[in-house]
Amino acid sequence: MPKVSVIVPVYNVEKYLSRCLTSLINQTLDNIEIIIVNDGSTDKSDEIIREYKKANNNIIYVTKENGGLSSARNFGLIYATGEYIAFLDSDDYVDRNIYKKMYEKAKETNSDYVECDFIWQYEDHQKIDTGYRYTNKKEMFEKARVVAWNKLIKRELIVDNKLEFPVGLNYEDVEFFYKLLPHIERFAFVEEPLVYYTQRPNSIVNKQDYRTKQIFKVLDDVIDYYKNNGIYQEYEKEIEYTCTRILLCSSLKRMIQIPDKVTRELLLNETWQNLNGKFPNWKKNEILQRNNTVNGFFMKSMNDTTFKIYTKVLRLVWR
Repeated sequence: MPKVSVIVPVYNVEKYLSRCLTSLINQTLDNIEIIIVNDGSTDKSDEIIREYKKANNNIIYVTKENGGLSSARNFGLIYATGEYIAFLDSDDYVDRNIYKKMYEKAKETNSDYVECDFIWQYEDHQKIDTGYRYTNKKEMFEKARVVAWNKLIKRELIVDNKLEFPVGLNYEDVEFFYKLLPHIERFAFVEEPLVYYTQRPNSIVNKQDYRTKQIFKVLDDVIDYYKNNGIYQEYEKEIEYTCTRILLCSSLKRMIQIPDKVTRELLLNETWQNLNGKFPNWKKNEILQRNNTVNGFFMKSMNDTTFKIYTKVLRLVWR
């Protein structure tokens, strides 16, 4: 059994792909498998992958029709046989020691989940992202960074709980992470930035339109998952806080940047209605009440009037 299976979805990233694959084939961890999923690329990605596969026996190359990032990751999971799973986006790249350090940390601490720090890689500069060292699962709701590619996850945790990424929806990491979270028993950190998170100005994640509202569906799916598995009450205040934070901070910022005014105003109104409809008492949430960060004060100051004022002012600042 491989120690780690790294799943790499690929779709039209010929400009970045060699850098990504080079960082993977040079890993210092022995017994690693690299599962490359070509999600219907129409550029030269196929040629690049085949050249790397010729020279490296650790690469498993599979192809499929285009179905999006979630579909490609789920497809890669079918082929993964490693003790642990890692995900890496094909425009990003990693330190050559990342999986050795994360795997050794997992074994040393008997953890089924390991997280590392990462670097925001811009065209002309870098920025290190150092995560909060949470100490329990409930604290993870408030503090964890909800991305898939800086984690090492025990495969049986994903397989036994039938976890998948939501196909056809953006914000797939949000749904996957919060469905995974209650199943994590032991976790650990590698306190080094080992992933280079590439910032592409023209990336789909930087373009906002009507699909931004898919966050409502993703949060609904998470809530339903907890209720259907009989664990909603255990995590109720954490879920309420998480939904509030996402809708009033990260999601709100994206919606404010939607160019079309009609769509923008519609989704901003829907955000406010969605939050207050699901969680009418969200302002009394005890996690929010003790949050004295800038975001905490921002959320606590929200009401019918300030929401309208803030969204108009922030539109001028963030556009």
